[in-house]
Amino acid sequence: MSSLNKKATSGGFSLLELLIAMVITMALMTAATTLLANALRVRSRENQKSDALADTQRALNIMSREIANSGFNLTNNGLVAADCSINQIRVRSNLNRYDYDALVTDASRNNVQDTGEDITYFINEADNTMYLARHDKFGTGSTVLANRIDGMSVHYFDQKVTYTAPSGGADITAVSAAEVSPANAKYIVIAISVTLDAVGTPTSPGYQPPYSVLLCSDVTLRNTGLWSY
Repeated sequence: MSSLNKKATSGGFSLLELLIAMVITMALMTAATTLLANALRVRSRENQKSDALADTQRALNIMSREIANSGFNLTNNGLVAADCSINQIRVRSNLNRYDYDALVTDASRNNVQDTGEDITYFINEADNTMYLARHDKFGTGSTVLANRIDGMSVHYFDQKVTYTAPSGGADITAVSAAEVSPANAKYIVIAISVTLDAVGTPTSPGYQPPYSVLLCSDVTLRNTGLWSY
């Protein structure tokens, strides 16, 4: 008889207890899911930021190196003034002037019509995105160096200058000297702005504000020491 009573009084959770446990579990899972989603959005945004900055910095490095060689084995600064502006720069150089390899012809040594010797950097806008492009007139044609940029400004000076690169700005400010025409330039400053749009709306979970950065490069043309251009 006592064994039967023991069976009757022993049991598991009541229905109310199960409902309370389920509600608590669901609340915890919802909170954890929200935190995980926000973390993934932040990580995705940081990856986009890193990729955009890496692409732009790599493009600036390529531009700086080739623009610095402008005028190599020429008697001027190597800039094609008619094709240089605030948003575009065209440089020329005779890279194989003293390359006496048997495969290099005399005609090739005496002109600037070989691969890498006539380069234009410019901005191209397509599909609501700005691209920084490199055009090799006698080589590989046009290639995209960076995308997701907001703009590029090229400044021409006849001396080394100082300036301010404002955080989140679109161009340099407080320049210490006036600009000159590209034909008289000895010193180039390139400013490229990168902007990532906001994600979501303010006060909403996972909101990411817009992000802007200005990357700059100073380039001294290799013929800057010539008495005259």
